[in-house]
Amino acid sequence: MITATQVKTLRDKTGAGVMDSKRALEEAGGDMDRATELLAEKGLASAAKRSHRVTSEGQIISYIHTGGRVGVMVEIKCETDFVGKTQEFADLGKNIAMQIAAMNPMYLDKDSIPDGVDEVPDNDILMLQEYIRDPSKNIGDLIREIISKTGENIKINRYVRYELGD
Repeated sequence: MITATQVKTLRDKTGAGVMDSKRALEEAGGDMDRATELLAEKGLASAAKRSHRVTSEGQIISYIHTGGRVGVMVEIKCETDFVGKTQEFADLGKNIAMQIAAMNPMYLDKDSIPDGVDEVPDNDILMLQEYIRDPSKNIGDLIREIISKTGENIKINRYVRYELGD
């Protein structure tokens, strides 16, 4: 028997809905870790389904690194202004801006690599870079996690990084 406390704990941990959390716990036989994995798998599948949706809302987030020598502006988009105004969305944008400041990616994703450029290392592609706050995932994984929590498509549209002296 799955309790309401278990469902609430899983919801708080993953951001999934009540019924999704309950189904995952039932499928996992009450095992919280396995239920979390099941929700993540389903979330990634649902994120792929959302990738074609139009993203016309969002924010432009800026970040100036301590000392004022590096600054970043990133345009991150979502489907509705409701999600675009949440703290979770703003935090995602700030974390991505900090990633760009720290790691200086050359390209947003594989599609943005110009023709004729051969073999670009993953570290030069923002969406494939290891996330500086959790090296067990990359930036693409980070965005997919928020997509699964919000139920909306989220995309980084563009970014610019400035470094004093460049």
